[in-house]
Amino acid sequence: MAWVTLNRNEQICDPDAAPVLSEAVRAKIRSFFDRYDTKRAVLLPAFHIVQNALGYVSFPAMVEIADLLEIHPSEVLDTISFYTHFWTHPKGEKVITACRSISCEVMGGAVVLEELKNRLGIGEHETTPDGKYSLVTEECLACCDYGPCLLINEKLHQRVKPEDVGSILADENNDTLSLERSDLFDAPPDKKTSNSGAEEETVVVGAGLSSTSDVQEMKESD
Repeated sequence: MAWVTLNRNEQICDPDAAPVLSEAVRAKIRSFFDRYDTKRAVLLPAFHIVQNALGYVSFPAMVEIADLLEIHPSEVLDTISFYTHFWTHPKGEKVITACRSISCEVMGGAVVLEELKNRLGIGEHETTPDGKYSLVTEECLACCDYGPCLLINEKLHQRVKPEDVGSILADENNDTLSLERSDLFDAPPDKKTSNSGAEEETVVVGAGLSSTSDVQEMKESD
């Protein structure tokens, strides 16, 4: 095995480049500060917010996140590299995640994955030339009773057979959820009061940015 050596002293971001995070994205990240004891604790919500807005978390975005949270950029890079959910380079409009757990494997998951590769013409962690699909695998999608499983963006497809792959890819709504989306990553209402103590208006910071959640339990625990 050969390890890839990175020069941590090499500048990878242009310090004179224009900011990549809009003020709306920055405001949405700041809105989480009061929910935690430290700004550093907002790191994972910040990843979700930025990826939801930009599609991925680039190196310049990491630097700007570090600046907002008052931590070193290396801490941001070290954290994001631990999670496969977050992308540090552009991904397809839809990300297909194939489960490679033992349960899905014994039910034919490897054959389904090969059918996906053949139909899409790409390998793992690659994107189709039209930018529509990216393909990745995960150790487990936590749906072992219904393997083989595929996750397309946030929609789970259960008991997938190789002959089902074509119709799933042809379905324009193959990533559409039927449940209400979580508002976990929306800013809490900022209620303003008049001098008499009466509530005047409610302003939501970052309005206009769509919310995101890939786990229903996150909605229930918010």
